[in-house]
Amino acid sequence: MTHNVAILGASGYTGAELVRLIATHPSLTITALAAERKAGLEMAEVFPQLRHLDLPKLVKVADINFDEIDLVFAALPHGLSQALVRDLPPHVKVVDLGADFRLRDPAAYEKWYGAPHVATELQKEAVYGLTEFYRDDIGTARLVAGTGCNAATVQFALRPLMSGDLIDLDDIICDLKNGVSGAGRALKENMLFTERATDAKGYAEGGKHRHLGEFDQEFSALAGRKIEIQFTPHLVPMSRGILASCYLKGDAKAVHAALAARYADEPFVIVLPFGQTPGTGHVAGSNFCHIGVTGDRISGRTLVVSTLDNLCKGSSGQALQNANLMLGIPETTGLMQPAMFP
Repeated sequence: MTHNVAILGASGYTGAELVRLIATHPSLTITALAAERKAGLEMAEVFPQLRHLDLPKLVKVADINFDEIDLVFAALPHGLSQALVRDLPPHVKVVDLGADFRLRDPAAYEKWYGAPHVATELQKEAVYGLTEFYRDDIGTARLVAGTGCNAATVQFALRPLMSGDLIDLDDIICDLKNGVSGAGRALKENMLFTERATDAKGYAEGGKHRHLGEFDQEFSALAGRKIEIQFTPHLVPMSRGILASCYLKGDAKAVHAALAARYADEPFVIVLPFGQTPGTGHVAGSNFCHIGVTGDRISGRTLVVSTLDNLCKGSSGQALQNANLMLGIPETTGLMQPAMFP
């Protein structure tokens, strides 16, 4: 059976990544591509690497006939999906790659994103899209909220450690390096080549990053009490990738055993042998997350390193993984390609 899908926000990086992944998917057909500012253009004019594909022209969202669509990927900036998803026909399933439905509490959304939510009933209905932990709920959902890419990277490292006495939950430090594609495709002066090519710089320091809302929500629910982590992201000179170094108080070998046990049967999360740590090049362009654990010269200290591709496993690959579940397609379909190297 073939399912018709639409991609809203198809002229952005995550939209192009969705097209790349779906191009060889045996059960999905791209029926509509929307991009408001580039409506009327061929996809090849926006992304020449997709020139060989038979794709529909870019159109405005208002011009799409959703009666013919089974599932929508909404790859839009935060604030734009709420009313749009609210007004879709009820038969259309939605995977929202943006931030609009990640936080369950309307007050938390307003705190982190600076505006009230306009579709709070849908906000309650949305299933958080970290596939490996919400798989059963995603399979029966109409609306799935994709995680933040930074949030996913850190959660893969820490979620299995939130129960029991494996680590000190009140002393967690996460230092994250990410590629500039995570900032989107819109023109920004601080993202110019000359600004970024030889520079590494932190941003949203001091607890200001919006993905902290996801950490607060998810980790506190797992621990059964308020959990707040210290988290600082840094932009580094690469186009793709996230590397999270998580500094913990706990026994390194026990931490490694817990992670290895939790992910033993997960097709996309690989825990390396104890003492080995991954790099961003190990997962670039793939839907895989690699996790490594090592001890420290200071007894009782542990380093957990987690890496994934922000555009794939952190966004579009995760979205396709969730769409497969929602449509009754084997979860790994279209997603088993290895990383690109070099």
